[in-house]
Amino acid sequence: MSERPPELGWMRLFVEIARLGSFSAAATLLGLTQPAVSYQIRRLEEQFGVTLLRRRHRGVELTAEGERLLEVTAKAIGDIDALARSFRVEAQRPVVRLRTDYAFSALWLIPRMDGFRHLHPETDMQIVATQRLAAGFRDEADVAVVFGTRAEFGSVGNKARLIHLDAPLPSPWFDWRSYFAEFSVLRDINAGRGDISFNTYSLVVQAALSEQGVAIGWMGLVDTLLSARMLLKAGPPLEAPDRGYWLVPPRSPNIHSERLSAWLSDEVKRNGG
Repeated sequence: MSERPPELGWMRLFVEIARLGSFSAAATLLGLTQPAVSYQIRRLEEQFGVTLLRRRHRGVELTAEGERLLEVTAKAIGDIDALARSFRVEAQRPVVRLRTDYAFSALWLIPRMDGFRHLHPETDMQIVATQRLAAGFRDEADVAVVFGTRAEFGSVGNKARLIHLDAPLPSPWFDWRSYFAEFSVLRDINAGRGDISFNTYSLVVQAALSEQGVAIGWMGLVDTLLSARMLLKAGPPLEAPDRGYWLVPPRSPNIHSERLSAWLSDEVKRNGG
């Protein structure tokens, strides 16, 4: 008996012979000749050093050793076939791409994503987040949620305003300098020496949660944190009704992007955004 591990290319052939009870039937099913099938079985029996199949007047039958081998190979073949089917199904699942920024994806979208999965379990959502969306972002997404003014995005097409943010000019985002200016607050020039800064708003919020300082809270993104009293209001709010997040529809809409757009709009209405 050979000490080399047996080759595995015969497994499906062996399982089909056992299932059909015939060399010729298995050969026809797998597109092989009967002599080729017989040769493979002889090689297999030589490798194992036992007889696996006995020829009968009508077909073949398994020996005791063949039955033991079939128990293992049938399960392996079944598991592999099931895995292959799942791979094909996953490869065929529709994917809708949503582009947005870090703050919206981390603080608004991710906590609500289970709602979309529940409504549309057949569709996968792919989120691509960046600090700021560059020119041409619509060509890289099925749906986009962008922050800016009505003048920038109000004429893009059918959309829904998602969240109002405190974001006066000149920056599309609200910052401490403009906040203090609105209330005529003068800050001591030396007071900022202990300040810390981050390049994403989600990190700003995490720093506030860690009690590292006071941050600007963009309503719509931190509402749940305020409701849970994980964050507390430290000053009066400012209104900027012309600025906020805008839902940008795809240039070539399809059923999956339309479903995602509708779900985003419904979530905003449901949460009063």
